[in-house]
Amino acid sequence: MPPALTPSLAQSRLPALGDQISDSFGVGTERKLGDQIMREIRVDPDYIDDPVLLEYLESLWSPLVAAARLRGDIETELDQRFAWEAFLVRDRSVNAFALPGGYVGVHLGLISMTATRDELASVLAHEMSHVTQRHIARGMVNSKRTSIMSVAAMIVGVLIASRSNRGDSANAVLAGGQALAAQGSLNFSRDMEREADRIGFAVMSTAGFAPGGMAAMFEKLDQSSRLNDSGGYPYLRSHPLSTERIGEARARLGSSPAVPPVSVLAHSAAQARARVLMDTRAVSLRRLEAQPVESGAPVADQLIGAYARGLSATLLRDWPQADEAIGTALGIVRGNPRSDAAAERAVVLLAVQSQLERGNVARANELLKPYMDTVSESRPVLLLAAQAALATKDRPALQRYADELQTWTSLHPKDASAWLMLSRLWTQMDFRLRSLRAEAESRIALGDYTGGVDRLRAGQRAARGPRTSDFIEASVIDARLRDIERLRRQDERPE
Repeated sequence: MPPALTPSLAQSRLPALGDQISDSFGVGTERKLGDQIMREIRVDPDYIDDPVLLEYLESLWSPLVAAARLRGDIETELDQRFAWEAFLVRDRSVNAFALPGGYVGVHLGLISMTATRDELASVLAHEMSHVTQRHIARGMVNSKRTSIMSVAAMIVGVLIASRSNRGDSANAVLAGGQALAAQGSLNFSRDMEREADRIGFAVMSTAGFAPGGMAAMFEKLDQSSRLNDSGGYPYLRSHPLSTERIGEARARLGSSPAVPPVSVLAHSAAQARARVLMDTRAVSLRRLEAQPVESGAPVADQLIGAYARGLSATLLRDWPQADEAIGTALGIVRGNPRSDAAAERAVVLLAVQSQLERGNVARANELLKPYMDTVSESRPVLLLAAQAALATKDRPALQRYADELQTWTSLHPKDASAWLMLSRLWTQMDFRLRSLRAEAESRIALGDYTGGVDRLRAGQRAARGPRTSDFIEASVIDARLRDIERLRRQDERPE
């Protein structure tokens, strides 16, 4: 097993995009490469920012990151410079992948086929371990004549080509030999896979997840791919399973402490949401809406069916069916002694979404009321409450959630959706400069520097108008424009 790169090999400054990858492929280089790839991914229509599902994913990801820090797997420089961000991809295939710089992508198809949070956490821990052990960098040092931009383009091409069978491969950035070369940057050696298994197992155990989740996930992937070999499991192409890896996962269970059981119903709600959102065509929504669930089925399956029907009916604007299905889902989580607050909250947030979609703001606010003490901490609650304020046009409510979102974005400056919601609130209150800057920040968060600059320049023009008196905001716009223009020049630097 090759040794991990040491901090002394890390570069002290970010290189130009045209710099050649060498044996000193450092932390800064890797992060910049990851950022470049993420700029391409974030503008893809299948990059999905669903606040409810993303918050659930984050509830698994954050403890894993904390456990890796506690164990010392994340060195100080990696901790400070890598993104440590998990994101969602609207794709029905079973896949997850690590990218340079601390990004981990998760297909909705993977979430929909995992039965417990522990199974999903095992995949996240495995992918995180590829990052903490610098497996991508270890592979990159062999590409001494390849520029960072070329590798970024090739990796994006392979990601597109590996998507499920929807014709996306025809639009791959690169093909043939280039794609095969890039595949070497995404696939890991047998030793790296075993190392990620070993460290990932320790990380998920330290984080409090049931250690059996990894063995259960391996067995499920192995069995499912054997029964359905139709290309729906790209994860196994980049992470091939072997009887040895499955056996080692089972063997580790003997020395692992028992973990108290956790309700699976919160995960069941996430499964159902992923199952609906991974294919939102009307024909697929109608199929899920009409799918019956036997009363004698396991409680988790009953909840998955009811939640999926409720969300599908909401997206189809079939309100009677939505009310019936969501009411059934609430009855399941409230009537089950093994349920928990997280499961009930997941269903209530679906009910709020459904009520807002039909314009019933009073009912939505009533449902949100028990969760308003977490509005400053919970992204979906905050965004739903702000949406309700926009619908009522109530000035105090608009101001309250503008203030809340201002605080949120100061802590999460790359939250494009929060910036966009803030822009809408400022527009409603007739704060044009603030609205334009928030819209610009939303574009910038997505990596669209050109769009951000356009909005900031529009803000400068508006600031010169006769009705403008927000001189502080005008100064902020001027400063941000200088910052982003500098970043854009760096990004466009020729190879």
